[in-house]
Amino acid sequence: MEANSSFKTIPDFRGRVITSADADYDTARKVHNGMVDKCPEFIIRCADETDVIKAVQFARENDLLVAVRGGGHNGAGLGVCDQGLVIDLSAMRNVTVDPVARTIRAQGGCLLGDLDKAGHPYGLAVPTGINATTGIGGLTLGGGLGHLTRFGGLTIDNLLEAEVVLANGTRVKASPTENPDLFWALRGGGGNFGVVTSFLFRAHEVHTVYGGPMFWDINDAKAMMEWYQDFIKQAPDSVSGFFNFHKIPPAPIFPEQYHLQLMCGIVWCCIDEEEAAEVFDLVRKFRKPLIDAVGPLPVPALQTMFDDLFVPGYYWYWKGDFVKHLSPEVMDVHIKHAHKIPNFFSGMHLYPINGAAGRIRNDATAWNYRDATWSMVIVGISPDHAEKDLVTGFARDYWQELHPHGAGGAYVNFMMDEGADRVQATYGSNYEKLTRIKAKYDPDNVFRVNQNIKPA
Repeated sequence: MEANSSFKTIPDFRGRVITSADADYDTARKVHNGMVDKCPEFIIRCADETDVIKAVQFARENDLLVAVRGGGHNGAGLGVCDQGLVIDLSAMRNVTVDPVARTIRAQGGCLLGDLDKAGHPYGLAVPTGINATTGIGGLTLGGGLGHLTRFGGLTIDNLLEAEVVLANGTRVKASPTENPDLFWALRGGGGNFGVVTSFLFRAHEVHTVYGGPMFWDINDAKAMMEWYQDFIKQAPDSVSGFFNFHKIPPAPIFPEQYHLQLMCGIVWCCIDEEEAAEVFDLVRKFRKPLIDAVGPLPVPALQTMFDDLFVPGYYWYWKGDFVKHLSPEVMDVHIKHAHKIPNFFSGMHLYPINGAAGRIRNDATAWNYRDATWSMVIVGISPDHAEKDLVTGFARDYWQELHPHGAGGAYVNFMMDEGADRVQATYGSNYEKLTRIKAKYDPDNVFRVNQNIKPA
């Protein structure tokens, strides 16, 4: 496929314009998820905000479908589209730290690792995700949950302002005092409202955390889930840990005798050393873990701990739900499907979203499930194309049996292409307000390659 000559003259971009005529087109159109195979007409690798403005205007003039790529690994592959234009921000990765104001400004193409590396020398960190290779744009616009959520809130709770290119090609600032309705919608509303070219975040004084993984025999799973549920619902904000089921990867961090063995685990992150020691002593006395790899870790070390397992190009399928409580029946369903985990890449995680994040009202931002305890994700992953159906079936079957017990919606960053009803359920009582704001800032639904909120 070559770029169609009927398009109006392509603007003079500082960044690259990539089409099917370029030798690296097939590489440039790929996203992290190997399940996604789409062929855009143009990929504009923007060098700056002016390039983004020109790209939006060019797409409007030529009635081109627009996808926005931040450079991370959206599971649904929403950073690319067929026969349209990809606004690729991956070259825009500048990060600026103000250690006095304790803020970090990041361009829209930054990965979480860019923020971690920039802030760490100053002992500063922004609450983000759990992998350094995640894109800050998609993570933030979807809400942003990870290791520091219970301590510092969601990523959106630490967003101070954003620079946005709107659907009409104009540039605006969104903050509590400038376009506050847009600022409200950006905090959880996904990529529906414009292209965010830079984010300004509040940073927290966090240099070293105390954490890492503990794993127990799968036969201890129900007892550990019961203990974990009681613990995390009343734990101090400085303590977090996500519960998971996995086959132990054959990686040097794990003892060889446990490689590929099915286990349940908790990956800890504690801010306070004394509280960490108390927590780890408590859980060890309840059930001694078979694998105990916790200890002091610089924030960037914790964030990169599992990055090497999930390289670009693997085949991903995931499903999510918000969860308030784990009944004994639900625990049994989890354990039943844990025994069907197809490989060491796949599994289930329960990310706690209580603590600091849970004390903010549901209507304070677009993100609507502050009263949930966890965001659950079930993920099937394989490096082998022949296992696409296997990992997809695993995740779907697991989710379908659990979904009736969920809270209704899901974290948008853990959703595939699941339809308008699912999107509406995710935003709940905030949905109608979001449709009105969408109608104000993007009335033609230019930005619709996302978990789409249609204009009122």
